[in-house]
Amino acid sequence: MECSREAVIIHEKGLHARVAAMIVQKAHELEHKWQVTLYFRRLGGQAVRAVSIMPLVSLRIKKDDLLLVEAAGQAAETAAEEMKVFLESDFRLADEAVLSQIDNLLQDNAFTAEQIFASMANGLMVTDENDIITVFNPAAERILGIAASQAIGNKAQNIIPGSRLHIVAQTRQAEIGCRQSIGDFAIITNRTPIIADGKVRGALAIFEDISVLEAVTDELTAVKDLKERLQLVLESVQDGICVVDKNGCITYVNPAYLELVGQSRQELTGQNVRKLSPDGARSRVLATGQPVFGSLVAKTSGVTLVANVNPIVVDGEITGAVSVVKNVNEVHKLMDKLNHVSAKAEYLEQELRRTQKPGPAFQKFIGQSGKVREALAVAAKAAGSSATVLIVGESGTGKELVAEGIHYASRRAEGPFIRVNCAAIPESLLESELFGHEKGAFTGAVRQKPGKFSLADHGTIFLDEVGELSKSMQAKLLRVLQQKEFTRVGGEVVIKADVRIIAATNRDLAHMVTAGEFREDLYYRLHVIPILLPALRERVADIPLLVDHFMQKVIAEQNKDITGIAGEALTGLMAYHWPGNVRELENVIERMVTLADNTLLAVADLPIYLRSEEAAGLAEAGPVILPSLQAPVLPWAEYEKQIITRALAQYGSYNAAGKALRLTHKTVAAKAQKYGINKVVSWENRDGLGNNINDNR
Repeated sequence: MECSREAVIIHEKGLHARVAAMIVQKAHELEHKWQVTLYFRRLGGQAVRAVSIMPLVSLRIKKDDLLLVEAAGQAAETAAEEMKVFLESDFRLADEAVLSQIDNLLQDNAFTAEQIFASMANGLMVTDENDIITVFNPAAERILGIAASQAIGNKAQNIIPGSRLHIVAQTRQAEIGCRQSIGDFAIITNRTPIIADGKVRGALAIFEDISVLEAVTDELTAVKDLKERLQLVLESVQDGICVVDKNGCITYVNPAYLELVGQSRQELTGQNVRKLSPDGARSRVLATGQPVFGSLVAKTSGVTLVANVNPIVVDGEITGAVSVVKNVNEVHKLMDKLNHVSAKAEYLEQELRRTQKPGPAFQKFIGQSGKVREALAVAAKAAGSSATVLIVGESGTGKELVAEGIHYASRRAEGPFIRVNCAAIPESLLESELFGHEKGAFTGAVRQKPGKFSLADHGTIFLDEVGELSKSMQAKLLRVLQQKEFTRVGGEVVIKADVRIIAATNRDLAHMVTAGEFREDLYYRLHVIPILLPALRERVADIPLLVDHFMQKVIAEQNKDITGIAGEALTGLMAYHWPGNVRELENVIERMVTLADNTLLAVADLPIYLRSEEAAGLAEAGPVILPSLQAPVLPWAEYEKQIITRALAQYGSYNAAGKALRLTHKTVAAKAQKYGINKVVSWENRDGLGNNINDNR
């Protein structure tokens, strides 16, 4: 049975907390007495039971408001009527026992609200109408890092940086979902004004720490970005890639894989490799967890693929496999291309080593020909070690300059560089010169004298013309090389020698060893790093460079007004065989500059023996047969261009022209390419500067 009654609330403050507590107490009494269930609701509102104070307070019943009472049970009418009478009273009770029960009920409800606030995961902060904090739960303490004892009783805007509760209270406008940074935390806050009886009673804020959420969001964004990048990489690589899950189903194939196998993505995705190829590499990897490399697969299309398959292991469990495949034919092509490139790189490396400029220490040595570059390249490498060097070359080829360059390019550059011409010192004095002597060692030895090896300590000693040493001196030099020690003449003290030896000779030491004129053991001690310097006649292309160098040197020394050398004179110098090599050339240039009457060195300024018929005949019979140059003074590049052009026109091939110029055919070809010279164009079709007179460009 159900019954309802309407009651008008006449209490001045409506259903405030104490009145609501009295109603809860009365409802509990009537339900127990009449075995009914009571409900309360506003007109058109939701019905609530009076099991606690909060449901009744939430109805917001004021004075003169109508409150419906509904009862369900056998005595519904009686219970509803009694509750109606009670609701329309002024709620004044004198029974102390009843008042005590109501107070207990109020306390229990307050305790429940306090427990709810304390148990909330979100922070809760409540202020009154003066912005004074009245509620500050533990979550708020944890999130904001402020103790409740410090917060409660103080203004929110003084305690919390950026607090807007006072603004929310003033504007009566809620602020929902506002992000705020406090210290290291990021929080999201809902701020709501508290309004009762049309008046603002304060404001409350409920906030949540979203720092972890934002960190997770950033990680998810990074993972998404990484996934997109990985997808782009997989789509772009030229190798075929196929991914299968732990059950063997194909989950991904890239475009390169589709092209290699000649199938579409729809045909492959979802297929099970254990059915497609039960004994295949992917199936074996899923079964064993071991990678498979170099698996060959012949497709029906005729394409043979080589595959590397690796398991995908996550937390120790196989979750799939990835297969990377290549076309075997493409691999063979790549290998051929790699072999070709490797051979080319090896050749270019050799050419680079041969043509690269030596260090600054070798700048005094003038020359750009292939043999010079090769010799200086070896010298530059030798400078990086402490090994003994043997420089072989005719007199006047610049052996001392190379030795000096090795010293100043080495780690001993700060030490002394001592020169000794073994052929210029008498045999009787050579030992004393090299090793020094003690006082009274022989007649005239009035004081102790340090030898060249002592002076060269921590440096380099250059032994020129080492082939002129006697057998006894060879033995003593061998001891220095082997034991790094020597004894002065007339002395007994053994002196340690920290000296690097660079030897030089114009003789064939190997032939001397065979003839018994040179110690074999000393020869091999000296012949650690041999450097062969070419004679000047073997590097004719360097003559113009040397001429220019010596000419500028003598002009500066003598303050002569010389502007250059005529082409005919330069041709005569290049045609001569130069038995005295660079030293002879330097002497010739010094004589020409000194005796010249004009500003341009001409054929008339050449020494007579260079202009004699005999010399001319020798030049004609020799390998260098070039017409005289008719051009005026030109840069070296123009001279070189003319020489190469005329040689090719005269001899018709790189090989023959190279032999005539005493150059390699590669050098001639490189020079011809550099200057754009066509070897089939005859000299008759060129002007005096070597230009093609039929070229209308």
